[in-house]
Amino acid sequence: MTGPDDDLPPRPGPAGGPVYLDYNATTPVDPRVAEAMAPHLTDFFGNPSSSHPYADPPRRALAEARAQVAGLVGASADEIVFTASGSEANLLALRGAVLAAGRTRPHVITQVTEHPAVLETCRALERLHGARVTVLPVDGDGLVDPAALAAAFTEDTVVVSVMAANNETGALQPVAELAALTHGHRALFHCDAAQAVGKIFLDTRALGVDLLTIVGHKMYAPKGAAALYVRDGVRLEPVVYGGGQERGLRGGTENVALAVALGTAARLAAAELADGATARLAALRDDLHQRLTDGLPGRVHLNGPEKNRLPNTLNVSVDGVLGHGLLAAADRIAASTGSACHSGTHTPSPVLSAMGLDPARALGALRLSLGRWTTPGDIKTAAAALIRAAAAR
Repeated sequence: MTGPDDDLPPRPGPAGGPVYLDYNATTPVDPRVAEAMAPHLTDFFGNPSSSHPYADPPRRALAEARAQVAGLVGASADEIVFTASGSEANLLALRGAVLAAGRTRPHVITQVTEHPAVLETCRALERLHGARVTVLPVDGDGLVDPAALAAAFTEDTVVVSVMAANNETGALQPVAELAALTHGHRALFHCDAAQAVGKIFLDTRALGVDLLTIVGHKMYAPKGAAALYVRDGVRLEPVVYGGGQERGLRGGTENVALAVALGTAARLAAAELADGATARLAALRDDLHQRLTDGLPGRVHLNGPEKNRLPNTLNVSVDGVLGHGLLAAADRIAASTGSACHSGTHTPSPVLSAMGLDPARALGALRLSLGRWTTPGDIKTAAAALIRAAAAR
């Protein structure tokens, strides 16, 4: 089973830095990804749409990258549209579906713990295009009740958008069931899978989704590399108008280097998944949880589902401390809390609040997310630092 002590290149980043447990925020660029994209920043500079020999290597590389991304999610290559971010992919999916539908009062359904890229797009559709938006609640584990979705449909429902995995708790939504309900009402189903792609097996056909967002910097590619899976036959209004690139949905000369980076990252992720990376990360995550529970008896509380979550994500609250204060005191760790700071005042995470957690518990939360270079030694170091900091406070 591949792990940090086997065939991986050294972890990027400064030597001697704190233990990195913020992989859900962003991942380091894998050196193999950087190596693959480098020639397309120098030697292979041609425009893929040109008709001379300089266009051949970029054109072939773009096609290969598209096939690699498609292979990771069980799609066909011609169903992958490259974008510059997950936020742009979400915009293309939601705005594209609403405008292409041609409805006078289009109806969109989403849920309360979606990423702001989805929620703010929905608000813009209300404001600019007369859309009606229904935002579904979640239960104490952060999951949507399929019965709530079933009750929300109207004859004007155009698209439903529910994420695959929550970025704070790792909660996995029942996507296949929600997509089947959506198709029963002749609407499209979009899934923001930014946090899930590359961490768990995902197959667009098995899930039954029509649109799926893929983000490079969550899977060891550079920021600025992303894609939207668009099922064959789905009509969308373009997000960028121009020369017909990306099936006419996103005009502009392609960034071949970033596409190659995303394709290489997808290839590496597929190999890692096949080699048991999911089980390796889950074991490290559970070891971290157990160490914290043993070291701070009765004070550690899991936020989100115990089983139905990403293998790399641990969200816990520690009684008697604020999450941001705990991380400040545990300077051997780089992690997140989910809370927001406005003018020096911390407010609870909207995700944890939507799950019904009281403010004290929400403000005590830590999001500890593991990744490709996390080792058992990192887990031991991080747990000891957090236990010391919490005990002192």
